[in-house]
Amino acid sequence: MKSDYLHTFIISITSGSFSKAAESLCVTQSAVSRRIQQLEDQYGFSLINRNGPILVPTEAGRIVLEKAIRMLDLEKELAQDLNVLRQKACVGFGCSPAFGIAYLPQIMKVFMLSHSTVTGMNFSFEVPDKVLEGLREGSYRAGVIEHFEDYDFSGFESMAMPDDKVVFVSSPSLNIKQNATIDQLIAFDIYMRKEGCCSTKLLAFNMVNINRNSNEFSRTIVCDDLHLIINSVCEGNGITFVSRSLVDHHIQQGTLKEHRLPLFQHTQHRTLIVKSQPADLLLKDFIDCILAVFEIPTLHAT
Repeated sequence: MKSDYLHTFIISITSGSFSKAAESLCVTQSAVSRRIQQLEDQYGFSLINRNGPILVPTEAGRIVLEKAIRMLDLEKELAQDLNVLRQKACVGFGCSPAFGIAYLPQIMKVFMLSHSTVTGMNFSFEVPDKVLEGLREGSYRAGVIEHFEDYDFSGFESMAMPDDKVVFVSSPSLNIKQNATIDQLIAFDIYMRKEGCCSTKLLAFNMVNINRNSNEFSRTIVCDDLHLIINSVCEGNGITFVSRSLVDHHIQQGTLKEHRLPLFQHTQHRTLIVKSQPADLLLKDFIDCILAVFEIPTLHAT
């Protein structure tokens, strides 16, 4: 028995006519009549009195109507419960684009080795304030942020992770000395992400700290695509101030040079934040995979 047949029967009785039921269900009137007829054939009773101006249930029809309403309510409740279960089985994770690009592929490789059937994965790349907002609102169940300022983590479980290093990088074709000064660096265009991202905030903080201004660079080119920023810098179109984890292989290969300034703060904190839930083993397993990539003892034995 198809539930849409029972639904058709309920709508036919409550609307009082096959034509109104057909309009409500967006099907033809003949389709409505056919579904009712199939129900009547299945149960062996006439379910609707068709003689009057409006459709009314027969005695058997009243029994079917009562049970049908209860059955469909139960089906709806079942779908809602399964949806709640599906949401619980979803790992919602927020982090900076730099962390996501540098570490998520390896984290997911470790995670999926033991959770190949998990389909509910939701990852978002956001600035720190947005990650915390998402955790408070329930959009994420865990997150990683990089920050040099203090944040209020009350209401969450938090864990300090290895610090993030943020450095200037340039193409060797620009002939910038590795120990370049700020005056030498500001002569070039600088590629940066949008206001509020970790590296942009840290650059602004450092420039103010040495009584300079970020506007002193030749030009500031704002781009939200880190891959495009790195490619542009590799091609010698300017410099950038970026998480070293993103460009480590370029530095090792010699396609980029890093520059650190004596008075600059190049280190920022990296914090893992968790919105804990009782007996949330899937989330704990995902967090263990993050910690394993950083060679930090896991939360529980796997």
